[in-house]
Amino acid sequence: MSAKIHLHKTLQSLTNGREIVEAAGNTVGDCLSHLVRQFPPLEEKLFDKKRKLLNTIEIYLNLQSAYPDELARPVKDGDDIHITLMLAGG
Repeated sequence: MSAKIHLHKTLQSLTNGREIVEAAGNTVGDCLSHLVRQFPPLEEKLFDKKRKLLNTIEIYLNLQSAYPDELARPVKDGDDIHITLMLAGG
């Protein structure tokens, strides 16, 4: 299966400025793994050392929250995965 991964603006510098990247896999986790193989610096921006999503990362599948168990969500050809970041400031 192939999905389009839409990257948050702050991650695009790690994908040579690309906002959307094609990735293959049967689940969101598979697609994110494929994304990281294409752009290795993304790994530390998305995952902790135990390979769990960082708590600042939110995943949407076809514009609906994939929470909980984001990485296990099945993906169909043509699905859209959006990676967003929870930002704080003050």
